[in-house]
Amino acid sequence: MGIADKIVSGDVRAVARLIRDIDDMVPEARAILKDLYPFTGRAYVVGITGAPGVGKSTLVDQMVAHLRKAAKTVGILAVDPTSPFSGGAILGDRVRMQRHSMDEGVFIRSMATRGYFGGLTQSTRSVIDVLDAMGKDYILVETVGVGQDEIDIVQSAHTTIIVVIPGMGDDIQTLKAGILEVGDIFVINKADRDGADRTLMDLRGMIEMDEKRYKDGWKPPILTAQAVYDKGIREILDEVEKHRGYLTSSSERLSRHKYEKTRKDLTEMIKDKIVRQVLDDIIHSGEFEEALQLIMKGKVDPYTACDNIVLKELKSGKS
Repeated sequence: MGIADKIVSGDVRAVARLIRDIDDMVPEARAILKDLYPFTGRAYVVGITGAPGVGKSTLVDQMVAHLRKAAKTVGILAVDPTSPFSGGAILGDRVRMQRHSMDEGVFIRSMATRGYFGGLTQSTRSVIDVLDAMGKDYILVETVGVGQDEIDIVQSAHTTIIVVIPGMGDDIQTLKAGILEVGDIFVINKADRDGADRTLMDLRGMIEMDEKRYKDGWKPPILTAQAVYDKGIREILDEVEKHRGYLTSSSERLSRHKYEKTRKDLTEMIKDKIVRQVLDDIIHSGEFEEALQLIMKGKVDPYTACDNIVLKELKSGKS
């Protein structure tokens, strides 16, 4: 069997090796991804995002437990901060969700952001496709961070869950600009803490201010949970299923979601390939080293050197 065939049949070792090669940017991995693509599009992808410390990992852990009780297979991608030393994820999959690590129906993997704080790297997008082709019913993607520039997950997920906690104060206000536009479900975790009612009122008020946006569409529910005690998890999954029904009830709506996802994926893929190729060519050119030496000798500033190199590269590309 070829590697793609092994992955489609659910071979965990083949999946792990391919993910490692994707993360290490091994060129051969791209050919396998091409073979796997026709087998994608079957999994339901749920994104879970929120500020550090809101309990996303515990929430995901409990969601997996409930999905497994329902005999659903699950893939988990935890997008973690990048180690400044190794370039890998600081929080490895071995230190989270221990009780699911031996479950054959669950595949857990940590991915490094590699500078894409809170967002998704091309590697992460590719791994989502791998787990999809592997046959997982659900793929849960937990991302680090939350904010206007860190909401890439919405493009790759069918349902996006925004997690907050009581006492965030002004942080709730900062959600208004970007997150309210992409959140499909809001969860106030650690709801036994003081300030949960205030947080609920703040979120509800912000959503109601944009009431026109939700007319004839999906209005994000606000749920409370205590993930560490497994409280509110069933209700969250129920809302995920309701949103799934809303999304799939209209072929136009589902087609629009697929179009936006494909457009974003292709845009990022092209950008990633161009940047890597052009940057590699520049760095290995004699001109780059020459400019570096001139900067070191104080004969030119780095801004001028950068402008000269990029301008020359652009002119070369046009010719």
